[in-house]
Amino acid sequence: MPRTKADSCPGVLRLHEAADGPLARVRIPGGRLAPEQMQSLAEAAHRLGDGNIELTSRGNMQLRQVRDAAALADLLGAAGLLPSRTHERVRNIIASPLTGRIGPHPDIRPLVSALDARLLDSPRLAGLPGRVLFTVDDGRGDVSGLRPDIGVHALDDDRFALLLAGRDSGVRIPAADAVDALVAAAHGFLELGTGQWRLYEVEDGVERLTELLGHSPGTERLEIADTVDPPIGWLPQDDGLVALGAGVRLGSLPARTAEFLAAIDRPVLITPWRGLVVTDLDEWPAEQVVRVLAPMGLIFDSSSPWLRITACAGQPGCAKSHTDVRADASAAVESGRTTAPGSPAAGVIPPEKVVTGGRQHWSGCDRRCGRPTGQVTDVTATPDGYRVAVPGK
Repeated sequence: MPRTKADSCPGVLRLHEAADGPLARVRIPGGRLAPEQMQSLAEAAHRLGDGNIELTSRGNMQLRQVRDAAALADLLGAAGLLPSRTHERVRNIIASPLTGRIGPHPDIRPLVSALDARLLDSPRLAGLPGRVLFTVDDGRGDVSGLRPDIGVHALDDDRFALLLAGRDSGVRIPAADAVDALVAAAHGFLELGTGQWRLYEVEDGVERLTELLGHSPGTERLEIADTVDPPIGWLPQDDGLVALGAGVRLGSLPARTAEFLAAIDRPVLITPWRGLVVTDLDEWPAEQVVRVLAPMGLIFDSSSPWLRITACAGQPGCAKSHTDVRADASAAVESGRTTAPGSPAAGVIPPEKVVTGGRQHWSGCDRRCGRPTGQVTDVTATPDGYRVAVPGK
């Protein structure tokens, strides 16, 4: 079924009018930020927004309550975060965050850069919906489960599996042709689509796109995990340096904390699990980073309950939300009510009675915006309280 309206996904140049003011979304292809870019985002949040930077489930960043859209575009453009005014919303590329630093997997960073350049270089691809998602997985299986419209997953024989609409298409691509295959699939999506925002919405989209591209799928299919553990804590790199993985509570990073991250003067990777990785540190500086940033709220403990909970914007940011879900979710974590065994609740219950366990997503309404993939307990607000739905129960 074709969509009846155009994709309205926000960017830097096209803001979303949220209930609390204009919202800008900044694409970060592959999640990679140079220190000066992190500093520019911190400045933008301080000077032009509400003082916080939101991390999204696609490894992008958002600024709320934007007061001067033109000044924001100028600031981010000068930082290299807005390389194209026509293509800014289509640069949705998630890549394995630890690639090239940790593990015996191919370094797919050059593929990410090449894919981004090819997207920017094609006038036609500026017409992609802002919700189309590309993934580049180096073979460790961390980002392929995020249900990309178009993705590649490295195999052991210098080939890539082509992922379409969140599943293995059966097509195998030589590594040298991976970027060509991704770009061709993006063009094919535009050719087949009739207003759809995602490839899975196109009837028989995977089969038709595979045929259009001239590929013959094999019988082999990857087993793709829906969920993975995010990179958290002390992460030894293959070159003897250290990376630090950190969680961000409910994905909201204060601008002041972002300034401290920029001052470390090392590359920062934004992950699709609403966290970040500070890379290329010597051991002693890494220890000091933890000592400074842990008291500021960054989470370096992989057992923290904050890592298992996500939430939509809620009130006051969303007019459709029935309540301030982030405040309710935070109260549940701080009181220890999110570490109990999950069980379905009967009917609608008040927020202080919600007791859950495991991965969970708190939503202000039935749209469940920002819900992660995989098995998740849904804690959904109604006008009278919350409904709790545990998967499989």
